Amino acid sequence: MPPSPRRARLLVPLLLLAVWLGIGGGLGPFAGRLGEVATNDQAAFLPRSAESTEVIAEQRAFRQEESLPAVVVWTDDADAPLADRRAAAGRALAALADAPGVAGRTSPVLPSEDGQALQGVVQLAGPAASQADLSDAFAGIDGLLLGVALVTVLVILLLVYRSVLLPLLIILGAVFALGLACAIVYALAARDIVRVDGQVQGILSILVIGAATDYALLVTARYREELAARTDRFAAVAAALRQSWRAVVASAATVALGLLALLLSDLTNNRALGPVGAIGIGCAVLSSLTFLPAVLVLLGRAAYWPAKPRPATADPGGGTGVWQRIAALVDRAPRRVWAVSLAGLLACAAFAPGLTSRGVPLDETFVNDAPSVAAQATLGRHFPGGSGNPAVVIADADRLPRVLAAARATEGVAAAAAVGASGRPGGEPLVVDGRARVDVTLRAAADSDAAKDTVARLRTALHAVPGADAKVGGYTAQQYDTLRTAERDRGLIVPVVLAIIFVILALLLRSLLMPALLVATVALNFLATLGVSALVFPHVFGFTGTDPSVPLYGFVFLVALGVDYNIFLMERVREESLRHGVRQGVLRGLVSTGGVITSAGVVLAATFAALGVIPLAFLAQIAFIVAFGVLLDTLVVRSLLVPALVRDLGPRAWWPGRLARSRDGGPGGDAGGTRP
Repeated sequence: MPPSPRRARLLVPLLLLAVWLGIGGGLGPFAGRLGEVATNDQAAFLPRSAESTEVIAEQRAFRQEESLPAVVVWTDDADAPLADRRAAAGRALAALADAPGVAGRTSPVLPSEDGQALQGVVQLAGPAASQADLSDAFAGIDGLLLGVALVTVLVILLLVYRSVLLPLLIILGAVFALGLACAIVYALAARDIVRVDGQVQGILSILVIGAATDYALLVTARYREELAARTDRFAAVAAALRQSWRAVVASAATVALGLLALLLSDLTNNRALGPVGAIGIGCAVLSSLTFLPAVLVLLGRAAYWPAKPRPATADPGGGTGVWQRIAALVDRAPRRVWAVSLAGLLACAAFAPGLTSRGVPLDETFVNDAPSVAAQATLGRHFPGGSGNPAVVIADADRLPRVLAAARATEGVAAAAAVGASGRPGGEPLVVDGRARVDVTLRAAADSDAAKDTVARLRTALHAVPGADAKVGGYTAQQYDTLRTAERDRGLIVPVVLAIIFVILALLLRSLLMPALLVATVALNFLATLGVSALVFPHVFGFTGTDPSVPLYGFVFLVALGVDYNIFLMERVREESLRHGVRQGVLRGLVSTGGVITSAGVVLAATFAALGVIPLAFLAQIAFIVAFGVLLDTLVVRSLLVPALVRDLGPRAWWPGRLARSRDGGPGGDAGGTRP
């Protein structure tokens, strides 16, 4: 006996649900396993073609064992003779020679010029102090970060929907999407097709959870409207998908292609984020358009229990809710609304040039107190500023005397010495394949602008030594190269991302002026966010510098994600304008999408804010910029500026599309008109 039509229609959602349950059960654990294929070594954060990156590769030949130097510093306020303190420190270092993880002999103990501090070097066969602190900071990514993000999203959804089941279903879909994305990334990283580091790992989790939740909110909002108007839940889901899939796919495309534009970067971790983030966005879309509709079909109205699916009216005059009042304000005085909104954003953007992105000082790298930072600060008080982080020079051994002379004569250099067979400066130089290594101690602190200027002068001086083929690397050189590369990347990637977004918007909205308007508003929102950050970072968070990659990351996330909300709004405005005219279309679109888009913005801001639980300045800065920028975009740009501009321009805003060619912009509308 053939199955009834109703039972036959249940086969597809049941099959989809079974597939996703299999994905969740089989691939979910990969969300906690990316650390197995992640790397947080220095090269993961450096430009591929930079001179400092080449030095890292050449340095490996000078290590008898795979080791890194850990600098030990002693300070003592007692009046014990220097000789006694030096002898005690020497015995302590000697006792470490046979300790597990120590490679080779320890260095002699050297006193500072003021006699108040001592230093020695221990070669470790594992990560040195700063890298150990970095590993500790990223240790919370698998558990703490994910837990905070999921709990935050769940609480917001419970408040938005006043329902028990639907928020859990949305969270479950986001977790399934994250498990699938992590499994794909794990497989690719294990085969060296993509690269994963701690930053990429953390951002992937936040991006997938936030995006999957946003797309789910849009789909469920349309389903709630259809379910309130229809008795057939199958037809309601079909209608909801038909009316929302274009906006969801277009929104995902802007983010995914914006992330893929990072492949144009020369910074290794920027390039790593591009494909990994795009994979995450793809999995979020897949979950939102397959898993979620399947469970909505199976549950019907029960998904909203104990609430009842009552959609917000699209009629701007049909109620006294907050969005009806905002729509009435936009309709009554559009020019005044957009002028005030624009003036506020421009005022914030005026401070954007004050955001310094020349790097985060070493003592601000970690949000909390890290032992490596305290040790470096102590070292800097008693020894030359660059002690513990020398500039590393690799040059041809037969030109070594001239290289040493040129280095010592460079302004800002405190000392320069060839590295011997012991792995430390002094003694007979170690020569490997005709090359020698020179450690150059800088007078200024290794993370200072003065030290970066010294590196630039040092390169100029050493490159001029005939036949030396000298290359300058080390911590300061890496910071210098990263800064220069980040500036180059911004100049290349920003226009590419804007062009990508413009093309997607033009195809979706069938207009040229409207996409230009939307791109301009989200770009202004980004600049306003940078301006606020320039004030907040030093005066509230105590950051005196910003990581060079932060402006680019902030741009890609804010512009791509900011366009998402404008896509959700303007796709609905276009739909309503074709039915009711441009004036009514703007107002109805604003009222019908106001609640869901605001909820989506709050969710995304909260998920990115969760990055703040990882005690790294870079992630804290990204967390603030994206969270604040998303809220600013959601509450000001999308709610006031864009609707008021479109209301003021009338049908002209849709030039040269169909709506622009009609006198009244559609049936039942008017020619737009402007009220002061």
